[in-house]
Amino acid sequence: MADHSAPAAAAVPEVPVFWGYAAEFDSVTGVLHAAKECRDAGFTRWDVLTPFPVHGLNDAMGLRNTRLPWFVFGMGAIGFLTGNLMQWWMNAVDYRLIVSGKPFWSLPANIPVAFELTILFSALSAFFGMWVLNGLPRHYHPTLTSRRLKHATTDRFYVVVEAADPRFDRAKTREFLQSLGASHVEELED
Repeated sequence: MADHSAPAAAAVPEVPVFWGYAAEFDSVTGVLHAAKECRDAGFTRWDVLTPFPVHGLNDAMGLRNTRLPWFVFGMGAIGFLTGNLMQWWMNAVDYRLIVSGKPFWSLPANIPVAFELTILFSALSAFFGMWVLNGLPRHYHPTLTSRRLKHATTDRFYVVVEAADPRFDRAKTREFLQSLGASHVEELED
């Protein structure tokens, strides 16, 4: 009996897509200078990879403060109000119980529960807020394919500029990164 099924499609190899450049620097001062120059050049889709926290890097990159503390504060306030509202409803409205002539609801007696809900809501908003604001989970990133960028966790510093940046020009950006004193500029593919 003849096989009349459709022929299997031939596997088409994926062509790597140019993603950007990674410029390698040997020192903290070199990467700080490069970060300031990238910021001043108007790049918006770029990052700096370092093996340890570098003092002054946020200012050099022109990063603004995070909005996470506002989320945590807001959710902490909601937790405090929820704790007090819950206890007020339970004790003063839903199930009024006279105990030794004490009031049905008073703030000092309800502080422990309100405090615990403040901490719970704050902690959960900090945890999930970091995931959302950092765009996590991210299981893959083009910088992970580079062998040279593995040194970013030990002894090298990198400025990574994405090709999706509005100011990116393949030839001019490479020249710009080399002019900053990069010891090596590598093309990254996705």
